[in-house]
Amino acid sequence: MKLIGVSVAAMFAALVATPAAAQTKVTIAISGWTGFAPLTLAKEAGIFAKNGLDVTIKKVPQASRHLAIASGDVQCAATTVETWVVWNANGVATTQLFQLDKSYGADGMAVRAGTASIKDLKGKTVAASAPGTAPYFTLAWFLKKSGLSVKDVSVVNMEPGPAAQAFIAGQNDAAMTYEPYLSAVREKPEAGKIIATTLDYPMIMDTFGCTPKFIADNEGAVKALAKSYFEAVAMIKAEQAKSYEIMGADVKQTGEKFGASAQYLRWQDQEANKKFFAGEHQAFSKEAAELLLEIGVIKEIPDLSKLADPRFIQ
Repeated sequence: MKLIGVSVAAMFAALVATPAAAQTKVTIAISGWTGFAPLTLAKEAGIFAKNGLDVTIKKVPQASRHLAIASGDVQCAATTVETWVVWNANGVATTQLFQLDKSYGADGMAVRAGTASIKDLKGKTVAASAPGTAPYFTLAWFLKKSGLSVKDVSVVNMEPGPAAQAFIAGQNDAAMTYEPYLSAVREKPEAGKIIATTLDYPMIMDTFGCTPKFIADNEGAVKALAKSYFEAVAMIKAEQAKSYEIMGADVKQTGEKFGASAQYLRWQDQEANKKFFAGEHQAFSKEAAELLLEIGVIKEIPDLSKLADPRFIQ
């Protein structure tokens, strides 16, 4: 009887262990940007695990995220659409799989109260992340739409969080930042004002992608990644307060504070993804690539037709 008991126990242990053993391991590089938060929710709420994925999420600054991919430390990442252009142009092969979010005022430029227009920044100091990042690209985009270029300002390289903090403390004439840090500026009108956001210039949209090798070797897992993201977005709609608490905790915010940041962007569900990859993605990638070439971030435009593989969103 004792032997039978051991056998039953061993069989039960094997059954319990099997799902975990079958899970595909994947490490994802992100930042504290509000738009990426559903990925955190998918992990913390057990959605990834339910769909057969053993996910590790690493916070990696956008300026060095491609290095983590190139080293093999991570297989997948979340970043802005134009950043994939930069990475591929610089020899870091990556493929976008699905869209995460669109910014509706979540990225912006903070300036001092006396600055009447973006044109007034000529010769001034602007805090922004390094070339090849979303804040730097946003700065270039805003300046170009105002008849200026990055050569017309003095750029001080600072990540979005420190850039906002330094601006509030009185440093620099302007700062490029995004949520949740942009709201810190909104809450301190005495420090300055937000002169332009992605409501004025819609050009920040984020996608999720992986290396071509990971995709080729793990098509089932890639489909599960997309499925998990859409399930996380659905959970936010169904259980908003709980979801905001989970996502907010990851960036040391209350659910209420997180919700305040989230109002400035839109997470993209499956149907929105289908529309995005039907044309908008290609058109924006082309315009972005031309600007990146113009400002010297890339030396040549990569094959834009190979930057995305949206078949996993179907």
